Amino acid sequence: MTTLIEVLIIEDDLRIADIHQRFIEKIEGFTVVGSAHTGDEAKDWISALLPDLVLLDVYLPDVLGTELMDFIHKNSPETDIIFITAAAEIEVVKKAFRHGVIDYILKPLTFDRFKESLLSYKVKRETLSGEGLIQEDSIKSLWNKTLPASSNPDFIPPKGIDPMTKEKVVSHIKNIEGGITAETLGLEIGVSRSTARRYLEYLVSEKRAFTELLYGSVGRPERRYFIKKR
Repeated sequence: MTTLIEVLIIEDDLRIADIHQRFIEKIEGFTVVGSAHTGDEAKDWISALLPDLVLLDVYLPDVLGTELMDFIHKNSPETDIIFITAAAEIEVVKKAFRHGVIDYILKPLTFDRFKESLLSYKVKRETLSGEGLIQEDSIKSLWNKTLPASSNPDFIPPKGIDPMTKEKVVSHIKNIEGGITAETLGLEIGVSRSTARRYLEYLVSEKRAFTELLYGSVGRPERRYFIKKR
């Protein structure tokens, strides 16, 4: 069973905190473990829960969210931070950037922007959860950069191939024994069979995956895809 990503909401506006919680409930793979509305509350929650992810506002009644970052890094160093705030001052943004904040979302936010941020974080987290070496394109994707599949510097990935979705596919199937079919992959990650097949075939073209025809006791052979082990 997949472990849920535990999220702590730090937001002084109760209405907005509730919106964040309802948004998270719509996104697979995440769960809210607490909601803090002041800096002191936030410190108690962080120390007690050591959450995976904090959604952090800047303007809290007793402290700035930028000041909480140091506390989070010291007391829960494995916790990642996404800012959700109306603050756009250069010093605030600069401090967030220099402290390794995962994303910076300006209010008012939409569900689509919120979902995009969390799913992108989820893929990056999965990329870092493995062992051994990480391929260069996966490393670049952590900083929203992609490595072309060709050595040609002018190479452009074909239409319909999204780098983050591609890495999601890799993360999903890299530890599956016996390979996976396009139909099964589509069902498990919530895309159509044709979309799953397109990504799998693209990984084969990049030589990151290979295929085999496996014959069962009855019926047609299945085309299964395997991620190449380094």
